Amino acid sequence: MGLPEGSNAFTVSRFLVPWLCDFKGHAIFCDASDMLMDGDIAELDSLFNPEFAVQVVKHPDYKTRHKTKYRGTSMECPNSEYPRKNWASVMLINCEHPDWVAATPEILARVSPAEMLGLLWTDSIGELPAEWNCLVDEGQPAGKLLHWTAGIPGFQAYSGAPFAELWHHERRLLETVG
Repeated sequence: MGLPEGSNAFTVSRFLVPWLCDFKGHAIFCDASDMLMDGDIAELDSLFNPEFAVQVVKHPDYKTRHKTKYRGTSMECPNSEYPRKNWASVMLINCEHPDWVAATPEILARVSPAEMLGLLWTDSIGELPAEWNCLVDEGQPAGKLLHWTAGIPGFQAYSGAPFAELWHHERRLLETVG
């Protein structure tokens, strides 16, 4: 049974994290493919509050500057607007919270990606400091986690995006290790 797709393969699969953890403990989800961690993930983990089903950086009244994502790639697609956009791109998840009980492959196969991404299925949403999901290509300043929402600096169309030099530096470091 496949999951509904959004603009990438993991759009809805991120909500399987509590199920994959057997609904025990807590976990961190980050988009990863379009992010660069410039802080200590242990510091993010230390912000866990068991009171909430999920903790996120809330981007109130956010509207994207980019009407198209992944320009010039085989993944190019419209950049849809929906309530609470980009909130679910970094989540501190309480896998034991009862609001996650319906996050199974069978149920997620039938839901709308926008409903899940907008966290419309829970009222138990705690807030993380803004530095843990900085939408740098949307004009936000750098912080501990940089997020290029429209496309990574490794894509030609985004090679000069804000903070691209840091992304390219980290990529070069990885290439020397591998």
